[in-house]
Amino acid sequence: MGTPTTPEPGTRLPDVDINGIMRMIPHRFPFLLLDRVVEIEAFRRAVGIKNVTVGEPFFAGHFPGDPILPGVLTIEAMAQTAAVLTIASSGPEVEGSLVYFMNIDRARFRHPVRPGDQLRLEVALTRAKLGVYKYEGIARVGERIATEAAFGAKLMGRPHTP
Repeated sequence: MGTPTTPEPGTRLPDVDINGIMRMIPHRFPFLLLDRVVEIEAFRRAVGIKNVTVGEPFFAGHFPGDPILPGVLTIEAMAQTAAVLTIASSGPEVEGSLVYFMNIDRARFRHPVRPGDQLRLEVALTRAKLGVYKYEGIARVGERIATEAAFGAKLMGRPHTP
């Protein structure tokens, strides 16, 4: 059950634009790999969007003449979508908190992601207990599955500033 600051599980939450994403998670360019979250059901699922552009720094080396988004960065984009799901579901008092990766399981890279593609990052929360969250994610380009994985994360405090 939700509290006054947390919604009931399954409640449809507002979409989150880039400014909202940057309020919720501390990632910044060049490691912010999420442009918008277009669907959020509290404590259940979210859908993020990543517009892949040729100017992103990793394309210079992966691979010259045949740019492909590194698969692990696709999983990172899913994890950032999951972090927004977790923060949005948990309420404004945890905005800016870190959500640390704990594990990645069953990762499959099925289709390359290239500049000009739009990644649809679908994540589902499968378990939450004591601040530890388990998710399943699928990244799609159109109808094609590009990447899928299960992963875990832990909600931590806000990052330390020197």
